[in-house]
Amino acid sequence: MKNIGNTYENNSEYFKGRGAQVNTHSKFSSVRYVKEHMEGIDEELYENTATQLIDTYPKSIVSKSESPDLRFMYSVNPYQGCEHGCLYCYARNSHEYWGYSAGLDFERKILVKRNAPELLEAFFNKPGYSPHPIMLSGNTDCYQPVERKLGITRELLKLFLKYKHPVSIISKNNLILRDLDILEPLAGLNLVQVSITINSLNESLRQKMEPRTVTANSRLKVIRALNGAGVPVHLMIAPIVPGLNSDEIPALIRAAANEGAKAASFTLVRLNGIISEVFTDWLHKAYPDRANKVLNMIASCHEGKLNDSRWGTRMKGDGKIAESIHSLFSIALKKYMPDNQLPDFDLSHFLPAGGRQTSLF
Repeated sequence: MKNIGNTYENNSEYFKGRGAQVNTHSKFSSVRYVKEHMEGIDEELYENTATQLIDTYPKSIVSKSESPDLRFMYSVNPYQGCEHGCLYCYARNSHEYWGYSAGLDFERKILVKRNAPELLEAFFNKPGYSPHPIMLSGNTDCYQPVERKLGITRELLKLFLKYKHPVSIISKNNLILRDLDILEPLAGLNLVQVSITINSLNESLRQKMEPRTVTANSRLKVIRALNGAGVPVHLMIAPIVPGLNSDEIPALIRAAANEGAKAASFTLVRLNGIISEVFTDWLHKAYPDRANKVLNMIASCHEGKLNDSRWGTRMKGDGKIAESIHSLFSIALKKYMPDNQLPDFDLSHFLPAGGRQTSLF
């Protein structure tokens, strides 16, 4: 695809089943692949190849966030890269640190942390450790398709239950229901909260923007099943893209509330780093009739830029369009989910392997 002024010329096949339609250049790579001449080339520059699993063995698994915009401070990510292929995913940028592209590589080169359970157990047993809620994922989905085969997330959850440690989970995959036998006893101790991400009830949009995720209807069924098992559920509407799904906010909140969700929040799309290139390329191919309008609306929410790194504002946006989205969300929340609250975690249950040490005083 060539950028000609403010228009785009599509010269490549649309990869169905993938989000990104291009492999962007990694800023950490000294090598760049380009197609200088069409003639004489016997293989495609971009191919929709099979997913590749790459084993990694980190020395630590629990990350601490210093961001004032995030409600969780500690997170565990068993996988990097994500087959779901969501166009807007902020985690795409981190794939470049491994020498891979934030485009197609992010969806088909999945880094697997097979020693994650071992590292988490060691973390729980550090001398003097006091429990803090830990987010499972927060970067890429811990229930992405490869989890069905590898089961690393399930092993991590077993440890949260064994040590009676609080955990929050964010996912958009119904594979989470496989682990109800672990989540239910955690919920009985107020040790788990789950956020289910749904940003559209429009199946055509979902298939293009989140190509390898389950349908919105399946995610609503997940909310119903979790609620039935006593697991508190939060609806995450993320991200809101002006001109694509911003009109769906009331319907999303109503649908989730009907299935038992107790709270909801949203984030406004922002296209930091190389994500703007991946998203812009996709948008002109998937929705050429409205691409420029959508991009201009996104920019209007971030001081005229697709990128936004302002603490406290970057995930909410500002300006007239952002204000209208916030108002719509607020009105719908009051109507369908007025309490908008999850129960607090109970940190008193935590029990390290050596037992809880009693005070000498």
